[in-house]
Amino acid sequence: MKCDLSSTVSLVTGAARGIGQAIADRLARNGSTVYYTDLVLAEAQAANSVTPNGRALRLDVTKPAEITSALQQIATEHGRLDILVNNAGVNTMAHRVTIDEFPREEWDRILAVDLTGIFEMSKAAAAIMRKQKSGRIINIASIAGLVPLRLQCAFVAAKAGVVNLTKAMALELGPHGVLVNGIAPGSTLTEGTRQLFYGDNGMFKESVQRMLDHVPLGRPGTVDEIAVAALFLADPENSYMNGHILTVDGGWTAGYTRDF
Repeated sequence: MKCDLSSTVSLVTGAARGIGQAIADRLARNGSTVYYTDLVLAEAQAANSVTPNGRALRLDVTKPAEITSALQQIATEHGRLDILVNNAGVNTMAHRVTIDEFPREEWDRILAVDLTGIFEMSKAAAAIMRKQKSGRIINIASIAGLVPLRLQCAFVAAKAGVVNLTKAMALELGPHGVLVNGIAPGSTLTEGTRQLFYGDNGMFKESVQRMLDHVPLGRPGTVDEIAVAALFLADPENSYMNGHILTVDGGWTAGYTRDF
């Protein structure tokens, strides 16, 4: 898929690897000046080094001062921000337990990044986009925010929050020319899911086939398949979609696919 993003400025959080890097690469290849942001500056620099339109910034989405500084820098350098992709997120691998055993510190850590981080980033970006009367905000949610999964109460709660935060933002910002949409990926092949499921030493590799039995396509998605969805939402010609959660899950949430 191709679209014309020349003259636009984008910021992608969590862009050093995985889905975030794939989205940032797609935006850059279609002409946008893209700020690859991540916790580790060197990793963000490495991720954007292959794209001439890439810039790198260190950014912790749990630190409002860092968010303000990053967006002030972009506004100073370009005078605008056209596309924000809220991709930065965390989950837990060590605590796949029921809620009565789930540690409060893990709850706080996950909610701080996966939900409050999106709130803080969007709050700062919206101030710029409202003034310019245009912009796109794309939030990376999860099918876990649509159909809850077991033993992940914090992640499920955060992503469900992202789903309705996206819709609330669409109601508020749409009248100002700012479109807000989300993407709900299913299981996607990243370094994190390799550690959990798809690697030879994956923590839950014995569960992989049972999980994929629920996916009509029978496989995990790729980061590029998620990036294509983000590019679609960023395309200037896609001008009437607002408040939508685009599910990219191979049909996982379409209905029951297993034999009973």
